Amino acid sequence: MAAALGRWPLWLTLCLGASLAVDRGNFKSCEQSGFCRRQRRIQPGNSPYQALLESLQLGPDVATIQLVNEVTQVPLLLELWGLTGNVTRLRIQELSPLRPRYRVPDVLLGDPPAERLEVTGRDEGTLELSLGPGGHRLLVTERPFRLDLLRQRELLCSVNARGLLVFEHQRRRRDSDPPKDPPGEEGAAQEGPEDGAGSTQSDKPAEPPAEPEEEPGAWEETFKTHTDSKPYGPTSVGLDFSLPGFEHVYGIPEHAESLRLRPTEGGDPYRLYNLDVFQYEVFTPMALYGSVPLLLAHRPRLSLGIFWLNAAETWVDIGSNTAGKTLFGKLLDYMQGGGETPQTEVRWMSESGVIDVFLLLGPQPADVTAQYGRLTGTQALPPLFSLGYHQSRWNYQDEADVEAVERGFEEHELPLDVLWLDIEHADGKRYFTWDPAKFPNPRGMLERLAARKRRMVSIVDPHIKVDGGYRVHTELRARDLYVKTKDGNDYEGWCWPGSSAYPDFTNPEMREWWANMFAFDQYEGSTEALYTWNDMNEPSVFSGPEVTMHKDARHFGGWEHRELHNIYGLYVHKATAEGLIRRSGGRLRPFVLSRAFFAGSQRYGAVWTGDNTADWEHLRISIPMCLSFGLAGLAFCGADVGGFFQNPGPELQVRWYQAGAFQPFFRAHAHLDTARREPWLLSPEHLALVRAALRRRYALLPTWYTAFYHCHRQGIPVMRPLWMEFPDDPHTFAMDDQYLLDRVLLVHPVTEPGARGVNVYLPGEGEVWYNDETHEQHRAPQTLYVPVTLSTIPVFQRGGTVIPRQDRPRRSTEAMKGDPFTLYVALSPQGTAQGDLYVDDGISFDYATKNAFLHRHFHFANGTLTSSSADPRGSMSSPAWLERVVILGVGRPESALLTTHGERGLGGFGVLGWVFGILGWVLRGVLGF
Repeated sequence: MAAALGRWPLWLTLCLGASLAVDRGNFKSCEQSGFCRRQRRIQPGNSPYQALLESLQLGPDVATIQLVNEVTQVPLLLELWGLTGNVTRLRIQELSPLRPRYRVPDVLLGDPPAERLEVTGRDEGTLELSLGPGGHRLLVTERPFRLDLLRQRELLCSVNARGLLVFEHQRRRRDSDPPKDPPGEEGAAQEGPEDGAGSTQSDKPAEPPAEPEEEPGAWEETFKTHTDSKPYGPTSVGLDFSLPGFEHVYGIPEHAESLRLRPTEGGDPYRLYNLDVFQYEVFTPMALYGSVPLLLAHRPRLSLGIFWLNAAETWVDIGSNTAGKTLFGKLLDYMQGGGETPQTEVRWMSESGVIDVFLLLGPQPADVTAQYGRLTGTQALPPLFSLGYHQSRWNYQDEADVEAVERGFEEHELPLDVLWLDIEHADGKRYFTWDPAKFPNPRGMLERLAARKRRMVSIVDPHIKVDGGYRVHTELRARDLYVKTKDGNDYEGWCWPGSSAYPDFTNPEMREWWANMFAFDQYEGSTEALYTWNDMNEPSVFSGPEVTMHKDARHFGGWEHRELHNIYGLYVHKATAEGLIRRSGGRLRPFVLSRAFFAGSQRYGAVWTGDNTADWEHLRISIPMCLSFGLAGLAFCGADVGGFFQNPGPELQVRWYQAGAFQPFFRAHAHLDTARREPWLLSPEHLALVRAALRRRYALLPTWYTAFYHCHRQGIPVMRPLWMEFPDDPHTFAMDDQYLLDRVLLVHPVTEPGARGVNVYLPGEGEVWYNDETHEQHRAPQTLYVPVTLSTIPVFQRGGTVIPRQDRPRRSTEAMKGDPFTLYVALSPQGTAQGDLYVDDGISFDYATKNAFLHRHFHFANGTLTSSSADPRGSMSSPAWLERVVILGVGRPESALLTTHGERGLGGFGVLGWVFGILGWVLRGVLGF
């Protein structure tokens, strides 16, 4: 690669990683983004918006009120819903727009069920609405327009309290003709998504008078060498939210940032705009590969969320404010003793679309994530093999290289589930093909891997080589399924194959065609052992502005790219996952990794933190990044183990394996120019430590899989911050160097070079924690100094829990089927424990369509371990059996008792048919056997 760089243009040389750090000049700051600059110059107070309370219309599930900008006299429509499950929705749009504004489709699971609204109070300038049986009330203030959301008498959130509502109405440009739709799409731009309940958009758009430009760049904007034509003028929207009593906010991934979001006064806001950023820096609000516009706030006894459903470029300002509090906020201070309570201000700014916001009102942390899951879907239950270890690099060279790497794992007794192939495996980077010289027999290669109970992932990117001899390109061009330029031609840019065209995945016909390409008779050489990786789907355009697509490019329905940019990657992910499901006749679960994402992407597979660097900073930042992903629904997250760029030293490589073993998605990956780093290339001493970390991951796979089932059913993250489980402990609110796996294991990876010890905070008043390796017991709460060597991974099991494990070393997850289980019972101070185990076939949808699963609940009390069904719907036969029960927190009892469905003794284990023998019952004391 390095030798070839001189033949590429400078911009492509930089994209290929020749630079040692991201060039910030390639990406916009807020000041360089016209709408962000305009909105940020608006100061709090003096809002021009008035609510016309006399216009209230109260339907069975929605209330509508007209708003008016008293300066421009442009009317807006405010719609309000009280949704079931403690969620409030508000939407603001133009009452009579010149053309429909984009409303994000395909993210919500459907129309959320709504409660009946009632007017419960009126006085001069104020209206009170009851939002349903949860006791929530909404106060609407007339002038200036403001919303205050209360639970009983407690103020939860104020909207537009600072007067920063912005809605740039559509207008005609002075001395210009109306913009034309691309050829062949006349009128399509007027056909937006169907109006939702309560919409009263006029059939005949109003014709406001032409207006002068507000400032240079409002109708045309240039960044570096690229000009954005902005044919419809400035159309940005913005709104502020005041959160009294809150000083900790989280979420809005993806940023290389601490878990707790920092105030943005004096710097740029956090940016949500999917971009291909090579060698990104840490602790910066710069945009990265994906965007989820969900922010969570937490304080003792209350969590809430703000879900801003907008797919355009978005900036989020975060600040604190006391002087500008609402009357209700000041009243709260008075009621709490007269002192100042914290207040966080959140300001959202998007380039286009409408204001569509869901306020998730908790009150508990798990309630907020569940509320979001009910709106956008929960994490898809992954196939079991995908929770194992993945080995990748750019690129394994040929079939012989693949065979040698797979054999290396076998010879060195290292577990492995998946080998990966990057872009060089394809014929000239033509996706859905194989290089005939390097991979002449892909089916045979896949069959050999499958015989060893392993699988493969190949990359399929959404840029298509412009080549008249390439079937994929000629079919897409013939079907007219590419994104268009503003002039109606196929949009082309440079990416890995050279000149590339970009499929329009917003078009359902395009997604259908793409899904069909994964059929075994279309993707030649593929088998059921081959799965998929979608990279570069921001979309990445090396020759485009900010390394992405021009905003004035056109999509299906006439929509501009600016209106839907952040959802493009979700559509690629969705179509690919559907293709893998379809090729098996709907029987098998897909595995698809995607770099770009949006709200709802969790329904389609896994994500990762992108092109990181082999340094300690990037190892450390991987923890809060994945925690933020999980809070935003993307539970199946990981970071490239070892770092994608540059070469890790052996200590860093070992520590990254140890950290990766306790993150949901566990894959090593490396840049083309890095040295090979398969584990056996380390010294024998370091290799042994990597082997131990891998085996530790595989032993805990029953716990991982059960945690993913909880996430799939309940929407609660697999890898979660401590404050989710200990919401009243302020010590946990800003912690992001340790976390919980489900609710049972506390993990504190070692992320400092040369570390001899780490300080681990053990939360929970009156609780106990057990060292996962030594089984030493520790009382909580306390900060515990844990001495470490290079072999140490500080992990603690929570007292009062039961963890299932499979402790026999195997080559892969499939080889573990039928292996016996061990239950680790960690007793609470009261001598009790409980936990569960979820089991299905690990690969199909039979768990959902045929109830082919087992979900067992374990309870230990008074010396008796009881097993019962956690879900009576589940029924399947399993060869698994229980080999041992390890009890932590007791001395050596003379006897122990097992009961199953009321039966006493060491007999059968209910539906599971597990077998017990006296040699399989092991009791451990505090410090070991």
